[in-house]
Amino acid sequence: MALGRHLEWLGRRDAADAAGLHVSKVTEALKIRVLVVEGDGAAAEERVRYLRRQGYTAATVATGEEALRVHGNSDLVVLDLDLPDIDGLEVCRSIREEGDKPIISITARDTELDRVLALQAGADDCVVVSCGVREMTARIEALLRRTSARPGPTRSISIGPLHIDGKSRGVHLNGGPVNLTAKEFELLHILASDPANVISRKELMSRVWDTSWADSSRTIDTHVSSLRSKLGASTWVITIRGVGYRMGHG
Repeated sequence: MALGRHLEWLGRRDAADAAGLHVSKVTEALKIRVLVVEGDGAAAEERVRYLRRQGYTAATVATGEEALRVHGNSDLVVLDLDLPDIDGLEVCRSIREEGDKPIISITARDTELDRVLALQAGADDCVVVSCGVREMTARIEALLRRTSARPGPTRSISIGPLHIDGKSRGVHLNGGPVNLTAKEFELLHILASDPANVISRKELMSRVWDTSWADSSRTIDTHVSSLRSKLGASTWVITIRGVGYRMGHG
């Protein structure tokens, strides 16, 4: 299929109405442009077709080179890390360096290391390739709610050598910058805002991910692991077994 056809953004209300969608929901969803970066043509078409039925404007490209060239026309990127030309992690880093656009990465292996590498590369969420279209759409909706509808934290916090700037969303440790994803920043800010108390997993999922998915333990643990790695010590985030987490120190 020609690249021009892949990059044709769907924008007609009649197509959405034909899918039986509520007009107000469609009007809102059509403002969101999702770019699916996927080397498997069949999988890409399935994702795009389902997103369009839900009212999103969606397009697909098959290579990292194409993704880096056109992602500026999208509001959110669904990125398969197994691409035929460029390492998907490098593509993720490059997109992240250009801004805070939401990125959902897709990995072939369901291991903690793969999820951590994706998050460290700048992804906001990471799912396995077997993730169904309904779950993928739910994750997109949750990510968009968090990034566009909810005001971010503005309070600045200092704990020893760690400084968290709520307005700029910047983090510095011992005077040097710490590059965090949007979710990692929110997780750290919530814990640091109430360092004396334990924050439950359920509350963290609600406040950071705006959801209560059954796989919350894996999601939170992966982000905590990545956060500890970036801060250089596991003692910055303390696990309270069976309950949740609290802020520690370096």
